[in-house]
Amino acid sequence: MKRDMICISCPLGCHLSVTLDGGQVTDVEGNLCKRGIQYAEDECLNPMRFLTTTVKVQGSSVPLAVRSSAVVPKAELMRAVEQLKKITVNPPVRVGDILFSDFLGLNADIIATQNSG
Repeated sequence: MKRDMICISCPLGCHLSVTLDGGQVTDVEGNLCKRGIQYAEDECLNPMRFLTTTVKVQGSSVPLAVRSSAVVPKAELMRAVEQLKKITVNPPVRVGDILFSDFLGLNADIIATQNSG
């Protein structure tokens, strides 16, 4: 199976053609640097993303913007968002405050990206 993608690991934005066989990357073409190979493997086998969303703030109609401190598995994003929808934080909150450590065991903290209260 072939998969085409654009590498985002450096500013070159190489157009990659990745060959997969039996759940393994067997070939990567189009990369102009070695980081493209690692990017293709990671993206095909275990894609990771930063989580950015909002949480409710007690006593406020304005939600608080938050993000993960590290990338998390793409397959876990919706589960994490669903859990964060159920949470209300108490002000005051400042940019950079860690609201939840190792959220859902994903090895990433949830951090405030704006002030509230």
